[in-house]
Amino acid sequence: MVSTGQRQSVEMELHTGGPGRVLIIEAPYYLEITEALIAGAKEVLDGAEVAFDRVAVPGALEIPQAFVQAFAAGRFDPAGDYTGVIVAGCVIRGETSHYDIVCNMTNHWLMDTAIKHRIPLGNAVLTVDTEAQALARARGGAAGKGGDAARACLRLIRTARDFGVGRP
Repeated sequence: MVSTGQRQSVEMELHTGGPGRVLIIEAPYYLEITEALIAGAKEVLDGAEVAFDRVAVPGALEIPQAFVQAFAAGRFDPAGDYTGVIVAGCVIRGETSHYDIVCNMTNHWLMDTAIKHRIPLGNAVLTVDTEAQALARARGGAAGKGGDAARACLRLIRTARDFGVGRP
């Protein structure tokens, strides 16, 4: 198949195949952006009839720490509360290298934890140059990046179950 450079849409089964909850960890440092991301994620989760809980942390660097704390508390164990996690927040480039550190470390520790512990993760932590870029990506309800993260999480839950590594 030749790529046209256009984004291809893939139809996905969104229902998780049974009861389950998703944990949403959000960093509302940029409140309007984060709320738009959460609105999109909620729209997808509600449509798939998947329950969720929300926890807020101060900023993007704290998201992986909350994820690890939930894991350490057994919240992702087979008898635990959650089948997956969605993260939401925004990092906007500034005048220092702090942006690069926050973006790289946040994404590294999120992926490291998700892969190491086989936890489905939908990532809606935006890393952008301007607030306008963030708002353009965050808005749009289910069609925005929050909705994309929820769909990714739900698809990974289904994939884990298909491979026999998810909850029974």
